[in-house]
Amino acid sequence: MTVSNNQSVAAPPPDGITVVKVSGTLLGRADDMRAFWQSVANLASEGPVVLVHGGGQQATELAERLGHTPRVVQGRRVTTDLDLDIVQWALCGKINTQLVAAARRHGMRGVGLSGADDALLQVRKRPAWTVDGETVDFGWVGDVTGVQPDVVLHLLSTERVPIIAPLGIDDDGQVYNVNADTVAQNVAVALGASHLLLVTATGGVRREAGSARTRLDTCDRETVAEGIEDGWIEGGMRVKVETALAALDDGVGEAFICAANDLLNRSSATRVTR
Repeated sequence: MTVSNNQSVAAPPPDGITVVKVSGTLLGRADDMRAFWQSVANLASEGPVVLVHGGGQQATELAERLGHTPRVVQGRRVTTDLDLDIVQWALCGKINTQLVAAARRHGMRGVGLSGADDALLQVRKRPAWTVDGETVDFGWVGDVTGVQPDVVLHLLSTERVPIIAPLGIDDDGQVYNVNADTVAQNVAVALGASHLLLVTATGGVRREAGSARTRLDTCDRETVAEGIEDGWIEGGMRVKVETALAALDDGVGEAFICAANDLLNRSSATRVTR
């Protein structure tokens, strides 16, 4: 991943940027989202905040209403032509606008955009993966090759809150679906963020998904490898811990997996460490 900069940048990255990624699973939970927005407003009062949102659950629900069953492999959506349309309808057409409106209700000047805007997220088509002996073509799924953060920096310099939908674009203008955790990781790196917060319905990493008592205070690379091998880190959580580690490797100050009501104190979060 490369970071593109040019003379049109409005300002250098401000200190203390927090990149927050909110899971699509949370978006339909009114109580969680009230707690989330209160926390985001407090964060924004202390320093610049960038939001990245998912929407996989909403895209799946829309697909099923259309009689289509999407496929997900290792927490990542296989994106056919129809899936790409659905993702754009759900994420940009509805979710992003709803989040901008919610930001305004909580006193923030949210601006919605996607990774395709101003070529914020530059991508190339993901090559086929071999998963459990099967060759998987992910279709219109993009791997991030570069980030051009000019538009985000401009918004931050004017005390706005960028709210980013996880799409990317290639040099030919083709739009791609990009995993939202991966988007948050790459944006955080490009901005030199101090904090990356990956917000989930359950909060931190757990050895047993249904037991809050098994939550880990910290999770390092060795623990991640153990959890993947033993099967208690899988699917979307695997993507989160792997992207958190990648962000730390590329200079982000700290990374947490936390609940919607725990963005500030992070007392029930899992801190991902190298």
